[in-house]
Order: sequence, then structure tokens, then C-alpha cells
Amino acid sequence: MSDEVTRTEELTVGIDLGTSNSVVAIVRDGEPVVLADEAGNRTHPSVVAFGYGSATVVGHRARQQLTYAPENTVYSAKRLIGRRYSSEVVERMKRMVSWGITEGPHGDARIRVQGKVWAVPEVSARVLSHMKEIAEHATGGKVGSAVITVPAYFNDHQRQATRDAAAIAGLKVLRIINEPTAAALAYGFGRERRQHVAVYDLGGGTFDMTVLRMEPGIYEVLSTSGDTFLGGDDFDAAIADWLRAQVEKQHSIDLSDNHTARTKLRDAAERAKIALSALPAVEIRVPSLARDKQGHGIAVHTRIDRMQALELVMPLIQRTFVVVDDALSQAGLSTAQIDAVLLVGGMTRFPAVAEAVGRYFGKEPVGSINPDEVVAVGAAIQAHSLAQGFDPEAAVLLDVTPQTLGVGTVGGFVEPLIPRNTAIPTDASKVFHTAQDNQTEVRIKVFQGESRMQADNELLGHFVLDGLRPAPRGECRVKVTFSIDADGIVHVAAIDQESGRAQEITIEASSNLSREEVQKMKFADLGF
Repeated sequence: MSDEVTRTEELTVGIDLGTSNSVVAIVRDGEPVVLADEAGNRTHPSVVAFGYGSATVVGHRARQQLTYAPENTVYSAKRLIGRRYSSEVVERMKRMVSWGITEGPHGDARIRVQGKVWAVPEVSARVLSHMKEIAEHATGGKVGSAVITVPAYFNDHQRQATRDAAAIAGLKVLRIINEPTAAALAYGFGRERRQHVAVYDLGGGTFDMTVLRMEPGIYEVLSTSGDTFLGGDDFDAAIADWLRAQVEKQHSIDLSDNHTARTKLRDAAERAKIALSALPAVEIRVPSLARDKQGHGIAVHTRIDRMQALELVMPLIQRTFVVVDDALSQAGLSTAQIDAVLLVGGMTRFPAVAEAVGRYFGKEPVGSINPDEVVAVGAAIQAHSLAQGFDPEAAVLLDVTPQTLGVGTVGGFVEPLIPRNTAIPTDASKVFHTAQDNQTEVRIKVFQGESRMQADNELLGHFVLDGLRPAPRGECRVKVTFSIDADGIVHVAAIDQESGRAQEITIEASSNLSREEVQKMKFADLGF
């Protein structure tokens, strides 16, 4: 069978939409294949460079622009997707990047470049469109649908924003699946054995730890835990901060507001980190970094060895094992009960990370998978299965909800209804009483997160159930039911138990973009 397919055949692909890099794969002749661009690259920077007007470039070409036009080159946008502008994560991002971050009309974080404001899904859509184009060029076919992966610990807002990005890119989403689950699916492809698998997923911007039980044809997630602001970007930042401190001390200058210099140092730090995965020490050279107080040019020429780098990043590695401890505890398993450990994400190529994971579990991680590509491969396997319709041979994925769902109560508290790591699909109900005399309506606020305080959790949505009979407080009873379907979409219903009056909401348009906005962005000129 030829590698080319007819233009009339609509293809389904798997896409790993990463913080630092993205990958696209397809199942061809029964085997998953990672697709390369014309230059032979199989991984592609998730970087979007804005030129003049609406023109943009994506991927490796955009990455080249980062050092000389950092204010126009957006990277790590995934860290902002589905985030509220007021969140702590957005504040941290504002200190890290050279481009602007501003508040959108719905309280969401948006990206400002060259005086124009973009919704984060619009920027991510450009990366997805780039992946789509690579797949179409590599196969000769037309891509119509995809399975797209997200970090296991992504909340409902972030998942829906990823769906919106796909819609803007003209992709039909067959399913959003968790990155560690996709990795396990790729690892288990062709294997027929029962085992417990731990997936240590340290990518460019996020860290997830997922524990699965694998049986022939069944992949059951037992627990997941994560940190959506811990990844390779933070390792780069730690080394870059060390470099900046050296320069500032040597030349008595302050580079904290020099975005171009900071971007050059971050780029040099990333290259050094990658090189240290293979070499014991590397030279770092950054010509024309900045100018000192006398106007003289400053260049960086220094050396860093693996032990120095390890000292800088060790606190970050240690942070991952807090998450690992939690995931194993939630699964009710010890390290001795784990049969295989999968390393996922480019940051796991750093020797100190792999060594630390091996020591923790008391066994060598699996070495037969490519940590940069395995997630896209698993997504492609799932995409192929879904595109075929019902297939009795297809793997069954049993996932969990990553974060607790609850209802806001009086005093700013949250009453949990569905604890995290509950297998989905699922539902749960609880009866609440009115809090005030003669109360004729109740506002149901839906929160996601682990805190008992509303302010520390993510507000997914809210609605009002009115028409209650005026009565002393506590007399009227309202039954609230949460349900989560197999795609992780949340549905909430409230019923007045006296009158039977009901109201409900589906938490699916929760990315802060309306359907009309998504459609408008979809048909806008993407500038390629």
C-alpha cells in the first residue's frame, strides 16, 4: 500500500499539543507513525511568531525569531490556556515572557502582540493548524479530525479551551485524552499482559503522575496527580537566572526589565540543558547580550557542568516527587507494586531526572519508548480506533476525573460532590437547604479544585434555580446532581424537591469563548 492517500480520503490523526513542542502521528497499515515535516523534523516548537499585519509563522521558523524579536514571538501559550487573568499562574507568566498578557472581556487571560489582543485558543489554533498541514503534506490526504492530548491535571476550562483551539483550526475533536493515558496506550500497543504502570510525565510546562492498571484490551486509570506549572520551562529559567546573576554581578547592571537579554539567556540556558543530557560540561556563549552603563557591549562566555546544573534544578526535581507520592497514595499502591515506569516528556531526557525516578521506584524506567513522541503515538492509536467506529478489538480506556467537583455554600466554602480520581462516567447527588428566610431562589456555583474555600478553586459555571416557596430557612430542599460523561464533560442539575421545578447546566462552553466567537475566529484569516 502506498504512503500516499487520495485527496478525497479524510484522515484522522493524533496530536500532542505540547507547551514546548508538538507532535502529530497517524496509524498507517496498522502501525502508528510519527509524521515529519519537509526538513525531516518530527517534533515542532509550539511557538508562534507574529510578523506585520496578521502574518504568522509557526514551529522551527518561529523559534528562530525568538532571540531577536521576543516581544512578537509567543511561546508556552499552553500555560495560559483556560486561565483567568486574575490567577496566580498568569501573574507568574507575566514576569517570565516578553509579550503582553492582558484581561479579556470574560475575565480570561489573553495575549497582546503588536497592539492586538488574541484569545489563547487562537494562538494554540495556529500550532494545531501547523500540525494539520504537516500531516497533510506528509500523507497527501486531508485531515478532518483528531484526538488531542492534554495534561491529566487540566481542569474543565483548560480542556474546553483546547477544544475551542481545535475548532478554530478546523479540526473535529473525536476526543480529548490525558497525555499519560495516551503514553500508556502506546506502550501497551501489541502487549498482552497484566501490569501496574506508572507514567512520569515531565513536559515543557506541566508535570503529571498517573498510575494505571493494564490488562489485555483494558487501560484503567487508578489515580492521577499533577502540577500545571512545573516543567522544562522552569528548568530553563533556573539556569537562566544563574546566568543573569553572574552577568549582573560582573557588570553591575540590572537586566530584570531587559526582555531581549532575558530571552537570549533563556535560549542559551535551554541549549545548555539539552547539551548536558549528553555531555559532562558545556560552554555557554551569548554575544551582544546587552550594554553596560558606559554603553559598552556585554557578551557572555562561561562554563557550566552537569553537577552545577543539577544543584540549580534539584528543587524542581524534588517537587515532582511530592506529586508522585500523592498519586501512589491515591491509587493505594507502593512502589514495589509498580511493574513498569514510563518516562514521558522531553525533560525526562535530563539524566538526573531519569536517575531520580529509577531510585524512587527501585527499577529502571522503560527504555523502549521515545519520551517526545509516545503521547502523539497513543493519541493516533485512539484516533484510529474511534474513526473505525465500533471495534471489538479496540482498547477500552477507563479514566478518572483529575480534580474534585463541588458546590459553593454559605460563607465562601465548597461542599465536594465528586472527589478527584473518581472513575468516569459517574454521577453524585446531595440535598441542600435554603440558608435564609423566605428565600425564593438559589444560585448554584460549580467549583473544581481541592480546597474547601471557593476563592482557592476554579469556578466552572453557575446558574439560578428560582420559584422556591417562601419559607423559613432550612425548610426548602434543593437536590443538586453532578454527572461527568466519558469525555469529561460536566453536567449539573438542581431540583426543588417540593415543586419538582428543575434547572440544569452543561459545563461545556466554559473556556470563556462563546460559540459565536469561536466561529468568528475559525473563519478569520489565520495569516499563513
